Amino acid sequence: MVQLKTPEQIAKMREAGLVVAAIHAATREAAVPGATTRDLDMVARKVIADHGAKSNFLGYGGFPATICTSANEVVVHGIPDDKTVLKDGDIISIDAGAIVDGWHGDAAFTAFVGTGHAPELIELSRVTEESMWAGIAAMKLGNRLVDISRAIEMYIKRQPRPATGDHSFGRFGIIEDYGGHGIGTEMHMDPHLLNYVARKRGKGIKLVPGVCLAIEPMVSLGTARTEVLADDWTVITTDGSWSSHWEHSVALTEEGPIVLTAPDCGKEKLAQYGITTAPDPLG
Repeated sequence: MVQLKTPEQIAKMREAGLVVAAIHAATREAAVPGATTRDLDMVARKVIADHGAKSNFLGYGGFPATICTSANEVVVHGIPDDKTVLKDGDIISIDAGAIVDGWHGDAAFTAFVGTGHAPELIELSRVTEESMWAGIAAMKLGNRLVDISRAIEMYIKRQPRPATGDHSFGRFGIIEDYGGHGIGTEMHMDPHLLNYVARKRGKGIKLVPGVCLAIEPMVSLGTARTEVLADDWTVITTDGSWSSHWEHSVALTEEGPIVLTAPDCGKEKLAQYGITTAPDPLG
């Protein structure tokens, strides 16, 4: 069953989404050479506490931290610790969430640590982020779930192959083992959202007012294949290629989409697609 939200419930999710946006802003600033991933987790904990919210990552399935910190070849679910020290030239994907009055927000971004990043890494993050926005732009009334998957996949496949460098295998790999999801009174809900089209899965649900999705492409500079490390959480690419992860939580309303975890509700980016976002439910 897909949970449909009322306008009042979407407003609560917007509150949670703004907490996530604040976590992103604070951790982006803190992701500097010499910082540990544990340092980033402590920053996120403070933001959540300052907003009177709760963490939806801490304790989820036994996860031991407030955010996921996935550096370089780590695709997703990296556990913050004192041993992982960020270095100049690293990239790190930070996945964060928050709960306000029982309603969830969830979003991720890729940060550049220091300076001097290889062109293929800059392009990797750009392609991943823009594929997310292409997917969000396809979240229209009357479309189906597969239209979002197709938009993400087609955007990535239309991009030129990245220049081969120290971190690149000369192609973009769309990670297949992980994808987006419904969100609401739980962080992960139906439906599961693929970042590519699998014909055997059919067209998926029809997109109607009240549908809320976390749209999150993950892309590598090589293989689409992943493996989970011995900690049962950390997911890496099997070929060691570096990866990027971008995510926003989005609500569909009668008046259009609202990007719940974007400070401006996604207004600026979606305008590039000719899409007007619904008004911010918090005014």
